[in-house]
Amino acid sequence: MTTVDFYFDTMCPYAHQTSLWIREVRRQTDLEISWKFFSLEVVNHEDGKKWPWERDIAFGWTPLRIAAWLRRIDNELCGAWYLASAHALHIEGRRPYEESTARELLEGIGAPADTWESTLADASTHDDVRLDHEHAVNTLGGFGVPIIVPSTGRAIFGPVVVPAPTGADALRLWELVSGASQFPHFYELKVPKTADDLAHIGNTFNPYLRAREWNTVQNPAL
Repeated sequence: MTTVDFYFDTMCPYAHQTSLWIREVRRQTDLEISWKFFSLEVVNHEDGKKWPWERDIAFGWTPLRIAAWLRRIDNELCGAWYLASAHALHIEGRRPYEESTARELLEGIGAPADTWESTLADASTHDDVRLDHEHAVNTLGGFGVPIIVPSTGRAIFGPVVVPAPTGADALRLWELVSGASQFPHFYELKVPKTADDLAHIGNTFNPYLRAREWNTVQNPAL
């Protein structure tokens, strides 16, 4: 059995597409996915503003806290929440950090009826998210998502692919990514985005761009 750690933030449209791809790989293989947390609100924090754990509700942090609470019950339930909440945001243009939407999505995946209030009442869910996030940053060198960690232990940022490949194409990409992770000093391979590429990405992400209530803030990666 092969296990891959998948670090996500529900806010990230690229991570959503990559998660659809890794689920497709799992569907065709014996791959197991261990869901992990990463916060874009933390890495892109602006001086003078509250940290996400200091707010009652935060755009990305609150869905991650819900995911953390559900992961204590079952990793697959955590994954189901990520799928439902990311689909709501990136495909339907809905906001999973809003209580009414979150409750509807949680009911749809069969989560316990008290998930919303139990998550917000449990301060230790902050700790679960921060633990994963700090591991990704301090140990893996993470600066954003998606991050996947195959069985080699070598973290890979990406793959950034829109839309997610399916069928045999999904397996071909998995072979490339898992192969790259076998080289301890392989650092980067990037395809520049043309104007047509950016238009394609913008069209795909249109529901998310209309739904989000935050400005894009991106600190430079080392």
